[in-house]
Amino acid sequence: MKLSRKIALVSAVLASGATAAVLPMTFASAAAACAPAWSASAAYVKDNVASQSGHNYTAKWWTQNESPATHSGQWDVWIDNGACGGGTTPPTTTPPTGPTTQPPASGTKMASAPYVYPGWGNPPAPATVVNATGIKSFTMAFVLASGGCNPVWDGESGLTGGVHANYISQIKAAGADVVPSIGGWSGNKLGPNCATADALAGAYQKVINAFGLKAIDIDIENTDEFENTAVQDRILGALKIIKANNPSVKTIVTFGTTPTGPSYYGTRLVQQAKALGANIDIFTQMPFDFGGGSDMYASTVGATEGLKNLVKTTFGYTDAQAYSHVGISGMNGLSDQQEVTSVDTWTRIRDYAKSKGLSRFTFWAVNRDRGCAGGGVVSDCSGIAQSDWAFTKVSAGF
Repeated sequence: MKLSRKIALVSAVLASGATAAVLPMTFASAAAACAPAWSASAAYVKDNVASQSGHNYTAKWWTQNESPATHSGQWDVWIDNGACGGGTTPPTTTPPTGPTTQPPASGTKMASAPYVYPGWGNPPAPATVVNATGIKSFTMAFVLASGGCNPVWDGESGLTGGVHANYISQIKAAGADVVPSIGGWSGNKLGPNCATADALAGAYQKVINAFGLKAIDIDIENTDEFENTAVQDRILGALKIIKANNPSVKTIVTFGTTPTGPSYYGTRLVQQAKALGANIDIFTQMPFDFGGGSDMYASTVGATEGLKNLVKTTFGYTDAQAYSHVGISGMNGLSDQQEVTSVDTWTRIRDYAKSKGLSRFTFWAVNRDRGCAGGGVVSDCSGIAQSDWAFTKVSAGF
């Protein structure tokens, strides 16, 4: 989201190591009988079913000690299958006494959340997009800094009472959720302006508190944040504090890449996250603006595989665990460098992301999710022939 974000901003501003039992896989069925009772000491994997308080629940991904009754929302690990009858059966598997393979951090999987920017490019009414596509979440650009280390929406003087806050209210009224994006390519950002990790964490916390957030996206770009090692470390330190104080809030870092994976600074970001114990949930790359790449599917897959391999070796994960901490943030239609991602290509990318178990899938931006063949790289359409909201509809299938 490089040049397009420049344009947008200028226009607006001018594992745990514990022993665990893995229960036998039980799949959901049409029967109303209750599955084996959920156990806090057991580990569950995708499609396992357990019951609690008269309801059956299906696991979306690996989980342990996350109660289905309190972790079955949109962003959570369990799906509530509804009431069951006939009592519950206690789990029969005895926890092993030896060590087990270290699982991935649970709860990273998130709904697709394409970017929307209320201050740019004829933003659509949230209800229009939600009703047409079924999308359940948006990533909202951008939170910047004002008066030093004070978080404000881009082009505004605060977090509440303005255009962005009103747009969030519209999103929630339409039945969707929001993930604020903090940073971006340009503008006066919090990372360089907050002097310490503690101060930066305080700014992030204000955003979380203002909107009761379940996730935050730190869009770390350009020479002032991404290519500034001191600021990189400050951001990671702040996110470590946020995770310690808000364990249920998902932390995302979003950054640029090459067609084969992270650059020097992207590699450093991932390795420093490990070294500093930042406990980042999802590392998301922006696989575009490669300099005119002709095959955006191949470039996106190459970039993602490179990131997966880096995350795998850095954290000692399996392939599946590494994929579960990786995300894709593309650019619909024409990129700033005239690369073309068609609706068909985006569908193939989504299918790849689903097949690998990625945890985030988004694009820049819903403002541009309209057709305008030959229209160039502009703020309110994609520059290619497409139906309105086609990329958002594909993304909703993630």
